[in-house]
Amino acid sequence: MEKTPNNVLQFPTAARDDSGRLLIPARLLEARIAKMMTQTDLASRIGVSRQAVSSYEAGLKLPEAETMYAMANVLEQPVAFFTRGDLPSFGPASANFYRKVGADTKRRNLACDKFSDWLGQTAFVFDKAVNYPEVNLPSFEPSSQSSNRYSDDEIEDIAEKVRDHFGLGLGPISNVVRLLESKGVIVSRVAIKGEKIEAFSFWRGDRAFVFLASDKDSAARSRLDAAHELGHLCLHRWVGAEEIENQKTLKEIEREADRFAGAFLLPRRSFPNEIYSPRLMAFLDLKQRWKVSIQAMVYRCKTLGIFDEQQTTNLYKEISRKKWRTKEPYDGEGGIPLEQPLLLTKVAEMVLAAGQIKRDELSSALGFSPDWIERLTGLPSGSLSKPVDEVEVNPTLK
Repeated sequence: MEKTPNNVLQFPTAARDDSGRLLIPARLLEARIAKMMTQTDLASRIGVSRQAVSSYEAGLKLPEAETMYAMANVLEQPVAFFTRGDLPSFGPASANFYRKVGADTKRRNLACDKFSDWLGQTAFVFDKAVNYPEVNLPSFEPSSQSSNRYSDDEIEDIAEKVRDHFGLGLGPISNVVRLLESKGVIVSRVAIKGEKIEAFSFWRGDRAFVFLASDKDSAARSRLDAAHELGHLCLHRWVGAEEIENQKTLKEIEREADRFAGAFLLPRRSFPNEIYSPRLMAFLDLKQRWKVSIQAMVYRCKTLGIFDEQQTTNLYKEISRKKWRTKEPYDGEGGIPLEQPLLLTKVAEMVLAAGQIKRDELSSALGFSPDWIERLTGLPSGSLSKPVDEVEVNPTLK
């Protein structure tokens, strides 16, 4: 896995004005978007006008030192972040697959664009020190060139082909996140407080990424999210940003990924054989075995024609009566465990423990806050900010 490091880290230079002050306007915009703040929000927090913030972001004016430090504090980034240039990644960026677009989600999606950049940059920093698993994902295109949409039968067939490609049988998948990582997908699980971010996926060159929310109460639903993103990576690599920005097209793309997730986790050639009753309590054992939410299993039974409309409606009504819409049995603490990414964490721990990259070098090279580097890599909080003698590094990577 290890490589001999050779100029692993590069430190971009920043622009400087005649008085010696530094600021790259794009970094200020990036930090503000990542915090999901408007120019007015930022201006009110640091005690300047919105026009002043606009001038800083346009490169028309440089802030005084006190203002610069205030912005860095509010945006929770080190001052060095605002002076670094663009960082390399694995290659050109693909479209990011978000669940919704529109005025109500634009701010959140723009922030996720920045998170995806940071995840790609963070993973790339280690690329010269380690060999990531080769990306091994099959890619498909719809048979209908006129509609550019997959039929339900096509998606069912593709889900079976993906299982065959991965060497899986027809039974439950023990750990979806580990499966993705074994196929070269870099997965990160990060909680974004106060924002409804479930998951999204993207490519950087030939490297695939999945970003999962870590604050989901249901591990079963999170597994469905991971399978949904696998669907995007296999079904929609050819899809452009302009299609995702179209509400109608995005709805179809999301429906296809949903169908794939259900077909991938609950194969049509095996799962139906275990449905012996349309009673809700019969799904409790099935949830423990397949590690898929009861609501998703009921919907799968409907799509496969196992249950009719009336039976499905009755089951959903009972789910509502039991108040299982948001939290089902085996969700949360003590239930099905949440699947945690390990690949990027192990890579970071190994490189840091071996001294191939020093902690301060990593923070300086990436520029953004050590807290964000820890969250993206899954390193323990404080790994990059505490004094060295207070940090526990696990060299055995158990």
